[in-house]
Amino acid sequence: MRFLAVARIVAAILIAAPLVACETSPAPVAQVSDIERTWRGATVVLPPFGAGAPLRTTMDSPAMAARLQLIPGGSRVPVVVYAHGCTGLANFAFLERVAEAGFIVIAPDSFARRYRPLQCDPVTRTGGRNLFVYDFRLEEIAFALEELWTRRWADWNRMFLVGASEGGVAAALYRGDEFKGRVIAQWTCTGSPHVAGIAAPLNEPILAVRSAQDPWYPAPGVSGDCRDAMGDRPGSRSLVLDLPLGHDVFAEPSVTLLIVDFLRNLAFR
Repeated sequence: MRFLAVARIVAAILIAAPLVACETSPAPVAQVSDIERTWRGATVVLPPFGAGAPLRTTMDSPAMAARLQLIPGGSRVPVVVYAHGCTGLANFAFLERVAEAGFIVIAPDSFARRYRPLQCDPVTRTGGRNLFVYDFRLEEIAFALEELWTRRWADWNRMFLVGASEGGVAAALYRGDEFKGRVIAQWTCTGSPHVAGIAAPLNEPILAVRSAQDPWYPAPGVSGDCRDAMGDRPGSRSLVLDLPLGHDVFAEPSVTLLIVDFLRNLAFR
């Protein structure tokens, strides 16, 4: 009798064991790296492709897939990689205007990272905190390009980089030669050695735009513009414009038109 009782207990344990295992060991979830999160969290703005208006959506969404189906078979589209400012994604009206001009716009989200402190203080309008964030931004650009190489709709010969403020620093300092041109907005290309200057290839056209009334750059060390850092790059300009709205150059329609014309002349001439 004692043997039968023990046998029944062992049998019950063996039968229940698989059920317990199923409850306590769920199927493993794929781990996404921090840098991949910036790509997956990107804002994407697509041209109309005959659909009436640009489409603002998220990376690899059903809406994105449906709009991409409107691209004529086999053709590739010029791409703008947009690096946002120190407080996150914004300037969506500008991105839509760029898409309306025939570009696919990819704006990686730096704040999709698990650990992403602010580099700036928007209250005091100062930067220079958590300096490793500048390395984050360069990594995000490089990773976006790596992903774009696998997308059959991306025209690898017509890639462009546009950066605003902190993203403008990244646009200035990115060393790769993948871009046909770049725009540095809301940045002066001056300041401490780790942010000053332009690292783009010497044959790459650059348009730099900042406001003369920009409240973020009153100090003598960062109050200049990108002209001195440009050298003799062909087709390049550094503009300091009278824009009463201050830091946000994209709030001025004439600046948006200026940037779009710069990109279109390089992409479609």
